[in-house]
Amino acid sequence: MRQTATKILLSACSVAVLTGTLLSMPFSTASADESAVAKGKAVSFDRKLGNCLACHAMDDGDLPGNIGPPLVSMKLRFPDKAKLRAQIWDSTVNNPNTIMPPFGRHKMLTEEQIDQVVEYVYTL
Repeated sequence: MRQTATKILLSACSVAVLTGTLLSMPFSTASADESAVAKGKAVSFDRKLGNCLACHAMDDGDLPGNIGPPLVSMKLRFPDKAKLRAQIWDSTVNNPNTIMPPFGRHKMLTEEQIDQVVEYVYTL
């Protein structure tokens, strides 16, 4: 009987500690993700940076191009986000004849900007 009471007490203490830990964690992850997505959209739409709209139809962009495929259902097309990043970083690896610029290899975008574009494009 005493062992059962001890187990119940330990379980209750474990739940209390876990609950306290979860409640003390900062919940800024969502806002950080939203910030990265917003920054990625800005980079993607900026004609001096990503300029994705020159070739791709996407989201609510004005005057999209039709040279590249429309950027829709990106989570289905790229279940592995790392492959999407690799495609943006240097698409010539998968297709040497592509006209998509290698944004990372040619240092057209910083690593941080590429990460932001990936976060944005992944929401499309």
